[in-house]
Amino acid sequence: MLELGGIVILGILGQWIAWKTRVPAILPLILIGLGVGPISEYFMGHKFITPILDEAGRGLFPAASFFYFVSMSIGVILFEGGLTLKLEEVQKSGTTILRLITVGSLITFLGGTLAAYFAVGLTWNMAFLFAALIIVTGPTVIAPILRNLPLNKNASTVLKWEGILIDPIGALVAVLVFEFILVGASGHAGEAFTSVAFGEFSKILVVGTGLGFGGAYLLKYLLTHHLVPHYLINVFTLALVLLVFVVSDLLAHESGLLTVVVMGMAVGNMNVPYLKDILNFKESITVLLISVLFITLSANISVADLELLNTNTLILFLIVLLLLRPLSVFVSTYGGILSFKEKIFISMVGPRGIVAAGIASVFGLKLVEKGIEGANMLTPLVFLIVLGTVLFTALTARFFAKRLNIIMDDSTGVTIIGANAGARLIAKFLQDNGRHVVLIDNSEVKVNRAHELGLEAFKDNIFDENLPNQFDLLDMGYLLALSENERVNQYACENLQSTLGEHGSYRLLTPSEVKDRNQSPPKNALFDTTVDFLNFIEAARDFPEILEAFYEKEEDFDILLKKCHDSRERIPLFVRRKDEQFEVVPANRENFRVEDGVALVYMGREITEEEIEAERKVREEKMVEG
Repeated sequence: MLELGGIVILGILGQWIAWKTRVPAILPLILIGLGVGPISEYFMGHKFITPILDEAGRGLFPAASFFYFVSMSIGVILFEGGLTLKLEEVQKSGTTILRLITVGSLITFLGGTLAAYFAVGLTWNMAFLFAALIIVTGPTVIAPILRNLPLNKNASTVLKWEGILIDPIGALVAVLVFEFILVGASGHAGEAFTSVAFGEFSKILVVGTGLGFGGAYLLKYLLTHHLVPHYLINVFTLALVLLVFVVSDLLAHESGLLTVVVMGMAVGNMNVPYLKDILNFKESITVLLISVLFITLSANISVADLELLNTNTLILFLIVLLLLRPLSVFVSTYGGILSFKEKIFISMVGPRGIVAAGIASVFGLKLVEKGIEGANMLTPLVFLIVLGTVLFTALTARFFAKRLNIIMDDSTGVTIIGANAGARLIAKFLQDNGRHVVLIDNSEVKVNRAHELGLEAFKDNIFDENLPNQFDLLDMGYLLALSENERVNQYACENLQSTLGEHGSYRLLTPSEVKDRNQSPPKNALFDTTVDFLNFIEAARDFPEILEAFYEKEEDFDILLKKCHDSRERIPLFVRRKDEQFEVVPANRENFRVEDGVALVYMGREITEEEIEAERKVREEKMVEG
């Protein structure tokens, strides 16, 4: 009981330490696992946590049960990673990412094999398996780095999607090599060896792809037709993922990992109801599983395993870190969208994660049981690569990003809270004028309508404290709260300004603020003293067009603002300056100054030249009378 409770407690402690120190959680988790495992064994004579039952009966799992637990846990983690993959998001960087996960993976695989064979002396079989396992980087390691570094869009996008996509590729290659080793160990040779190995691999592909898509369509059908009660959706999805994983593994040995990745990718790109709820639940489960896995896998390493690490293994680590990663990045991104500095940075960021560590532990123990030569080296070597690359990245990523100047100096993106008709109209205008705009709403219908316009929008709750950590919001500098909910608008301006609106955070006036003529509007109020949500949405409904009126002098600008103020059919939005940048028109104009010769951007009925001329004459007559 003490060991089981200790794993969970220490796992969450490790996650908290990672959050507090802003390092990938894998780092403190591995260190904790080593502390309660081989390090305590070395100094105290026994481990505080023994994952696999030993001869004296101490431990948590029989060996076979531990394998199954690790495999299924990795399956759930890979499924959650697949859910986050939106294929339309990688269109711009698609070619670069595709080459990085194919050509780059091939370079790492071949180079890692040669390095492991010549530097450490592994057999060719073990060298191939080691190289397959170190292909992966992993989103669970990359994500904390990206959240704490405001990288430019190219670097963050490539790193994010490489981490998500390369996990299943590395897992699949590792399964292929593992099957070859098992077939070879069973006594097959020559053509029979090749035939059996590729036959097993083909079965894995067919079963994994078929069951993956089948599971995704089954989940969509059940949720679309409301055949699962809402309170069971999350746990039902988890059970279905585990069912598909187990059935796949029974039909084709070691095919479960591929199956759940395909299922996750399919579900993530389908219009599946309650997808956000499922993803949030899976994220929580993943945090717990990663915490438990890394501590148990690290604790399972023995002192004898650590003694295998020497100067040769250090040379292998340096080859992987300083030669193979840069080589794979520069070759696979040649002629792509990345600049030289971005390539250098990505070359220095290649931490390995849970998939490498987990599969290495499972395959290593299985091969040791079968007496395969060199199998005892696999797990400690992979853990060396995992721990070393994570530690190197955590300590140097910010330094390299600053020295290479790929951190965004100025966040110019615009976050719009609310995806109603008016918000979509403004977002479309800003996007068409070169601004990165993201809409956030908790209405799936409104979010889908935004997607139909080609806008970037997602369904989310702004009260979720993890919202600012979204990859899509890394370059946000301005926040416009345009929802119908006054509390939401006020909360967004007060609590999200530092992360999403550092250059400006604005909201619509409330109806009570519009009616109160005795008080000046708040300094973060938008557009005009007559504009609350009702006026805003009515103008967007009746005149769904954004227009621009150019003016030569400041007094002309005052006329345009008056024409908007006097009419419920017009709302002033922005000033387009001479440098083509936009400035929000505030309702409180005490310190609002404009230069001559720019344009007023407004929504609603067109302001005609006749109206402007008539207003000029009225003003001239008043001046004469005065």
